[in-house]
Amino acid sequence: MSFLILAADDINVTTIVTWVIIGLLVLLALFVVISFFAFGALWVQAFAASARVSMFSLIGMYFRQVKAPIIVHGKIMAAQAGLDISSRNGILTQRLEAHYLAGGNVMNVIQAIIAAQRAGIDLDFDRAAAIDLAGRDVQDAVRTSVHPKVIDCPDARRSGKSTLSAIAKDGVELRVRTRVTVRTNLEQLIGGATEETIIARVGESIISSIGSSETHQTVLENPDLISRTVLRRGLDAQTAFQIVSIDIADIDVGDNIGARLRADQAEADVRVARALAEQRRAEAIATEQENRASVADNRASLVMAEAEVPRAMALAFQQGNLGTIANSP
Repeated sequence: MSFLILAADDINVTTIVTWVIIGLLVLLALFVVISFFAFGALWVQAFAASARVSMFSLIGMYFRQVKAPIIVHGKIMAAQAGLDISSRNGILTQRLEAHYLAGGNVMNVIQAIIAAQRAGIDLDFDRAAAIDLAGRDVQDAVRTSVHPKVIDCPDARRSGKSTLSAIAKDGVELRVRTRVTVRTNLEQLIGGATEETIIARVGESIISSIGSSETHQTVLENPDLISRTVLRRGLDAQTAFQIVSIDIADIDVGDNIGARLRADQAEADVRVARALAEQRRAEAIATEQENRASVADNRASLVMAEAEVPRAMALAFQQGNLGTIANSP
């Protein structure tokens, strides 16, 4: 009897375990079916393109709030372009997710790396991701490295001026418009100076070069001397660009600043001379007035002296000394 009870207990435990296992299998099958319906299309795309994106990675992206289509499509583009997607330093799924979670543009980075590979430019994923996270358009940077772009100096959109104003040693003003051809320096793109620095340096150097010229005619005859001189100064140091060429697009002769300054100086000298002459005239008039006052003073003294003579004669007459003075030897 006890044996039958034990056997019945074993049957109940086995049944429970069996149902638990069946339930787990059903849940697993349901999970697989739901996952396949949710991510099956992406997984099939990645599998067909040998992009190596597992179903668990797709499920993990869902819980990490990562847009799986972006990661999968980026991985497929990298795989189809022949990029390294398997090694530790390659474009792994985890690295794409990390870049996405950091706020980067995954598709832009992949397209930039593909374009750099086609152009023979050394650009790995780490550098491209760093450029993208720094706020620079990495795809535009690669495009500029392949096809240099032209920058106007000065930039009328930023400064409101269409020409640079420089004065040669002879005092003649030259108005210059320059075009600077640059290509992106990917090694210094992070932390390097921008286009504004290139424009400022080139403009300053052109003004300095024209200012050191003896005459404006020298610049008009050989404008390429100015551009070559400026290009040799290494103005692209510590910038995100490499200067390919500096071309003088247009030169106009402006005002003769030197002649105008000399005329202004001459006019100022005339005004100073007039002021000095007026000062001397005023001093002469003052001296003349002083002399007239001195003459009038002397005349008054003479009149006073002449007035004393009759008084002295009268006094001598009263005292009886007039005859004595007259008879004295």
